[in-house]
Amino acid sequence: MGLLLVRYAEMGLKSRGVRRYFEKVLTHNMMAALAQERMEAFVESQYGRLFVTTDRPEEAALVLRRVFGISSLSHVQECTSDMGEIRSLALRTADPLLEDGHTFRVEARRNGVHPYTSMQLAAEAGEEIFEAHKHRGVRVDLHHPDLTVYVEVRDRRAYVFSEYLEGPGGLPMGSQGKVVAVIGNERDALAAWMMMKRGCRALFMVEDESAMRILERWDPEPRKVQGPLDKAVRSGRAFGVVVGWSLNELEGLRTLNVDVPVYHPLIGMGNEEVERRLKEIKG
Repeated sequence: MGLLLVRYAEMGLKSRGVRRYFEKVLTHNMMAALAQERMEAFVESQYGRLFVTTDRPEEAALVLRRVFGISSLSHVQECTSDMGEIRSLALRTADPLLEDGHTFRVEARRNGVHPYTSMQLAAEAGEEIFEAHKHRGVRVDLHHPDLTVYVEVRDRRAYVFSEYLEGPGGLPMGSQGKVVAVIGNERDALAAWMMMKRGCRALFMVEDESAMRILERWDPEPRKVQGPLDKAVRSGRAFGVVVGWSLNELEGLRTLNVDVPVYHPLIGMGNEEVERRLKEIKG
């Protein structure tokens, strides 16, 4: 079995009660995304972190990098908070990654009470790695190393890893209510994606199936609605409508006959930025 450590950013700024709700929504979205790919996993929450246990960690990481609310994740190895065990695990993590003449550093952080500081922990783990590899010309470089070994100690457990994998960030989808997203082209798909990243659950009114396919990999439980638009808004209890109109379209007095706000996330973007962002979300 493999273990993934999942981090979130904005959620951590909320009050404890709101954060618990956001974690619940995020966990549901993570499990739904993994289930769509027929992956079994167990998700556990610990002090502002989520841990995912699965027998397919590499594939699971690719899926979770498309779940809104996740800022980053890492493949981690676990041991106790004992200094000796951490030193050994840090060395095992570095062994297959260090080449002759490489530079490295150790970054450490703690949550809880321990008989060592974070700086002492980093120094001890770094010494273990250096002594084992100094005959190969390996050196410590605190500023621009070839390899960074990260150690995160949380109470009685420690987690060691070597890289951060970026997630999309934002807020958990569904934590901020619902909007109807009119998907008539790829610009509309990008506009919907941006609202989804801000925590909205999109109800898709699909006019272009090829544009809709861009979003299906970001929403494991897509919900489609049919017109007329005002009826779809009411039946879906949506608080707004989102479209990908440009400034020229808006200035051309293009309107929608609805009694809720119409959101235009792309209104200030040029064509080059729109194309760049579309390329990013298409993967």
